Amino acid sequence: MKTVQQMIDEARAEITGHTPTEALRRADEENALLVDIRDVRELQRDGVVPGAHHAPRGMLEFWVDPGSPYHKPVFAEDREFIFY
Repeated sequence: MKTVQQMIDEARAEITGHTPTEALRRADEENALLVDIRDVRELQRDGVVPGAHHAPRGMLEFWVDPGSPYHKPVFAEDREFIFY
């Protein structure tokens, strides 16, 4: 069985991290979609980034998977998704 650190290392090898400034630039200039995975209570308490799409972390895999009955069409678009 893989360790948590091994899974983290594998995931980091497959993703690109961005600073908040770079993420906003990519959303503004390159049509990337910011995806806020916080709980709805956090959104209410802390506010939202204008234009960001909300996808609760607990539903993310279901919404992204085109074979899921909960799939959301926004995740089938050909664009970069920046999850935060």
